[in-house]
Amino acid sequence: MSAVTDALDETPFVPERVVINGLRPTTPDRVSSAKAIVGRPLAVSANVFADGHDELAARLWWRAIEGSDWHSELMAPVGNDRWEAALTAETIGPHELAIEGWVDTHATWRHRVRVKASAGQDVSAELEEGARLLESEADRVLPWEERLLAAAAVALRDTKRPLEQRLAPALAEGVVAVVGRLSDQRATTRSAVQPVWVDRERAAIGAWYELFPRSYGGLAGAAKRLTAVAAMKFDVVYLPPIHPIGTTARKGPGNTLRPGPDDPGSPWAIGSAAGGHTAVDPGLGTIDDFDNLVVEAGRLGLEVALDYALQCSPDHPWVHEHPEWFQHRPDGSIRYAENPPKHYQDIYPIDFLPPSEADRWALWQACRDVMEFWIDHGVAIFRVDNPHTKPFVFWEWLLADVRQRHPEVVFLAEAFTRPRVMERLAEIGFSQSYTYFTWRTNGHELAAYGEELAHGPAADYFRPNLWPNTPDILSGPLRRGPLGAFKMRAALAAMLGPSWGIYGGYELGENEPASESNEEYARSEKYEVVKRDWDAPWSIAPYLTLLNDIRSRHRALTDLTSLRFHGSSNDQLLVFSKQMDGDTVLVVVNLDPLAVQEGTLALDLGALGLPWDAPFSAFDEISGQTFAWRGPNPYVRLAPAEPAHVIVPAAAS
Repeated sequence: MSAVTDALDETPFVPERVVINGLRPTTPDRVSSAKAIVGRPLAVSANVFADGHDELAARLWWRAIEGSDWHSELMAPVGNDRWEAALTAETIGPHELAIEGWVDTHATWRHRVRVKASAGQDVSAELEEGARLLESEADRVLPWEERLLAAAAVALRDTKRPLEQRLAPALAEGVVAVVGRLSDQRATTRSAVQPVWVDRERAAIGAWYELFPRSYGGLAGAAKRLTAVAAMKFDVVYLPPIHPIGTTARKGPGNTLRPGPDDPGSPWAIGSAAGGHTAVDPGLGTIDDFDNLVVEAGRLGLEVALDYALQCSPDHPWVHEHPEWFQHRPDGSIRYAENPPKHYQDIYPIDFLPPSEADRWALWQACRDVMEFWIDHGVAIFRVDNPHTKPFVFWEWLLADVRQRHPEVVFLAEAFTRPRVMERLAEIGFSQSYTYFTWRTNGHELAAYGEELAHGPAADYFRPNLWPNTPDILSGPLRRGPLGAFKMRAALAAMLGPSWGIYGGYELGENEPASESNEEYARSEKYEVVKRDWDAPWSIAPYLTLLNDIRSRHRALTDLTSLRFHGSSNDQLLVFSKQMDGDTVLVVVNLDPLAVQEGTLALDLGALGLPWDAPFSAFDEISGQTFAWRGPNPYVRLAPAEPAHVIVPAAAS
């Protein structure tokens, strides 16, 4: 480990008694960075212990790597040899932290002399030992502190005073504070340095809205839709690929190979004679139209997220200019994409590890240059398509390379795949990830998954973004479900997740699946233009607006670390709470979209900071009602049309 100060570098080696392990936050490989958010406290903890019965102390060190001084904070014991402290980073970018632990000779002395004195034993030797300890610190403290310690040492040697008066100065708060910050340089253990990447807030917190510009007549029409998106208080508008679409093997409605002359094809079949990944599909407009959309989004308080899909249609310029960047069959033809039983004849996957190092480097740089192009056009958020189908080593290089110049850029991993793969993508640098929330529907599943996301080992680096639906996924109670199902799933996602999102059309309750066995929509916008009546009287846009407004007013809801589940007499009622900076929110959701559910809650009132035997008020942010509750078992009744309470509890005055 690199020393945290020059002075520590010069410390002579002595055998280490103190053990430091189990440091969090960390990553499985302990080389990749854990994650933090600028301006938000990051809890740091570790096991710090030693042989014997001596008292210990520990200190957290941290700094921004780019030319910053080290900062430190004494850690507090929290039981079972676990120690905690918190750091708050003031800048985004790479940071590092480390922990020191040492035998606290002063605390050990205080404990020993107190115990022996209270037992009536002779403490003459301990009094002299304490005086010498205090005097030994003279060259490590300020002049006024030296005088304070010297006076305490004199008192310890004053045999004319009663024992209590001899001890009092050495045990006083001021003396304890002075010596408490002094590590024992003869018996200090230092952990390895742990890297931490500090992001801006949007990397962990935000409400996303996905829309296809072609269903609005192009980029200019989509820009007009942004007013409604902003009115629903979303933070990010995400656009699927806006690039030219190939004509070879173009897909028609329902993913068929029989497109009509006016069918637009899949936006993910990128590339045609009109250009590739740095071009705009002529049917959507021009790069100027895109720039105008970004400006309009910024005016409305929105950020634009753009799809980053590294694949090509058979008509992409790269296919003809760089055939070495693609996999070939034995007959020499390029292999199209497959995810059996699905076939994507309109897409060629890229071979990111061609045999030639020169080809590999040229390909990787070309992919990097695509991202740089869109960053230059105001994009600072990328939703990355299928990152789990590309080599980890490529993403390690690309994300680090881009972040070196643009630490503000956010990367959302669209990786609905195996847990270890999703976690590895997060570990090597993806800011956040889609999750299995889409398929978690009953209370047990949701609670278990919420606990895993909030408190499991991957919580140090895996940030969830909860989506009830996507263009590919119409799942669970949304399939042919009533509007209450859409409200319920939105309430769960928005209240559970610091980041959440919906695919446009959700507010209209679009619920027809392609088939009983297919999770896609019956009229998939991936393959055709979809026109919608946004003024339909059944729209739940006002409900989504309310959810996002509640999130904006309650900092606790944008936190995941404090997520705590509570009990209920009815397993159809999911109950959880969040707390942050004095803000406490309790959420109750009816998981049954078809029936009224009622029951009594089983609240941990102590965890909520509420009295066990006194009344308290429960203000519901959804309905505007205030309930008078008392004790841990209040009664709740929720109908499908209004499936959630978002309660702000307060002790009665």
